[in-house]
Amino acid sequence: MTLAVKMKEKGKYTYNDYASWPDDERWELIDGVAYDMSPAPIIKHQTIVGNFFAMLREALKGKSCVPIVSPADVVFSEHDVVQPDIIVVCEPAKITEKNIQGAPDLVIEILSPSTTSKDRWKKKQLYEKNGVREYVIVDPDGQYVERYLLDEQSLFDHGEMFEIQQALTLKSLNNLEIPLWEVFEVQPEENPNPTN
Repeated sequence: MTLAVKMKEKGKYTYNDYASWPDDERWELIDGVAYDMSPAPIIKHQTIVGNFFAMLREALKGKSCVPIVSPADVVFSEHDVVQPDIIVVCEPAKITEKNIQGAPDLVIEILSPSTTSKDRWKKKQLYEKNGVREYVIVDPDGQYVERYLLDEQSLFDHGEMFEIQQALTLKSLNNLEIPLWEVFEVQPEENPNPTN
């Protein structure tokens, strides 16, 4: 499925352009290109967002790291403004009244048919370039999770896959474990990680 891309006739879009667009339209800027975020996500997508966010909010209560659910603007530069599904920011100075300035520690994107390509490539490159410590991609249809960690060279590693019956260990949040069967709302197996 192709993305609906709105292009400016002269030059690139900027944050000021983005901020002037109507509130009932949702866009993201990546390298000055405006990506339309409509249509609204399906119920399965929003259920996963809600479950994941609720677990993070409960686990991080009273701690310095703050979970935030979309829509919330993350401003990386004048030409890069995105609205990840869920972010966690551990540096309070990055959180302003209007938006997040700079890289969150953790970004979680839940795939939908219209955003899969953007989330897997464009946004992954953007997050890597700007120093997001951990990037998690959730596939509602495939029922699995991919996780990428920033290495010492400030590049994402090759990634790790997690199945629906596993716990996702969030390295950027002191190895906080998220039971994926609860995120996806499926029954846990009796022994999800059998030993041989």
